[in-house]
Amino acid sequence: MKRVILFTKVRALMIVSSLLLILAGGVGLYLKGGFNLGIDFTAGLSQQIQIKPQAAAARIEDVRSSLSGIGKLDIQTVGRPENQEFIIKVIAPADTKYFQERMENRILELLSESFGEGNVVIKQSDFVGPRYSQELVGQTISIILVALVLILLYTAFRFHFIYATAAVICLIHDVLIMFGVLAVFQFEVTTTTIAAILTIIGYSLNDTIVIFDRIRENRSLMRDADLEIIINTSITQSLGRTVLTSLTTLLAVAAIYVFGTGTIRAFALNLIIGVVVGTYSTVFIASPIVLGWQRLIEKRRKKRDVQKFGRMPSVPSKERLKEALPAESAPGITAPEPAKAHEPTKAPEPASQAREERAGVRDEEARKPGAKVSVTRVQPSRKKPGKKKKKKK
Repeated sequence: MKRVILFTKVRALMIVSSLLLILAGGVGLYLKGGFNLGIDFTAGLSQQIQIKPQAAAARIEDVRSSLSGIGKLDIQTVGRPENQEFIIKVIAPADTKYFQERMENRILELLSESFGEGNVVIKQSDFVGPRYSQELVGQTISIILVALVLILLYTAFRFHFIYATAAVICLIHDVLIMFGVLAVFQFEVTTTTIAAILTIIGYSLNDTIVIFDRIRENRSLMRDADLEIIINTSITQSLGRTVLTSLTTLLAVAAIYVFGTGTIRAFALNLIIGVVVGTYSTVFIASPIVLGWQRLIEKRRKKRDVQKFGRMPSVPSKERLKEALPAESAPGITAPEPAKAHEPTKAPEPASQAREERAGVRDEEARKPGAKVSVTRVQPSRKKPGKKKKKKK
């Protein structure tokens, strides 16, 4: 078997590092003033337009400078750059009455001034109201919570409650770190982001279940080994599979990020973050939680046993006995001499053993040539078998 890597030796450092990352994400969320919510979670207008390529050349920077007078908006390129298609998202103010109609006319007017009358084509226009956005936020939180509860139940049924709780804690850890990265770098949070988070939850859970299954198998094979050794052995055995799976996934997602555009590129970026965090938590967070929990349970069990039955008397070792005896006795006091080993006394022979020895001597004398052999004739019983006489009353 290959050399076992001691992953659990750095579990304290890794757990502290994860807590610091989550804390940094919370601080960044506070300093940035919250998440950069997309049009899906805030009231606003989402409009897809095209500037005719044969009429005028338009880059995303030109469109952004043309709409600079509108205020807070988001512009993304759709499809190939030569098609000159863009998605424009504008956040609605508190008063959304007649907002969609006024904003559509304003966008068309500004783009027509920059690229010419009749060269701007509106392909799609959607408005999301504040009530719908609030309902969407609530549904998103509910979906994530339901997914975590179902994962907890499945893992508890498949393995043990300790393993299930460790897996769910690991998933919460991944989600919190992803939200921290989104808050610090102000990546837009849309329904695509939620889809990426749910994908990462399933991906990270798969890696965790593989290692937990190997731990369960090794516990039946390595019965006399300590749990820490079993966990390190299981992670080492699954390490090659985990690394190869993560690398192949990252290569595919990186290709989508490089060649994709718009929401697909944002989805790929969220997946890249999630795959890296999920692989890290599978190796350094999930299994060490199981180890720490099991040791805490054993410690409490031993404490209850001591309170219930008392502490077992310890047998002093030879070194402690030598230290207890004085090196030089005080005047008038002699140290007790060590007891001499008694010679083993011969136990008295039992009567059956003596009879067997005498029978053996007689057999040897009978085998000698010329020895007289005495034959004892056994008289058969003269009683005839018959029915038992009945006693007279």
